[in-house]
Amino acid sequence: MDVKDSNGNLLAEGDAVTITKDLKVKGMAQALKRGTVVKNIRLTNSATEIEGRAGGSLLVIKTEFVKKA
Repeated sequence: MDVKDSNGNLLAEGDAVTITKDLKVKGMAQALKRGTVVKNIRLTNSATEIEGRAGGSLLVIKTEFVKKA
């Protein structure tokens, strides 16, 4: 299963990605800002989602909102 970012680049376990737009996250006081780097990502069972730590929380992020750093 190939997991691709918003630009079509392949993503792998441990990659770093940058968020491409401000994202409001339920349960967090602030939104994740554009340009935030999420390091050491993990792939999930879905080709459209990744897991990573951002803002002190473990989040599942849709790949359409990230680009490879």
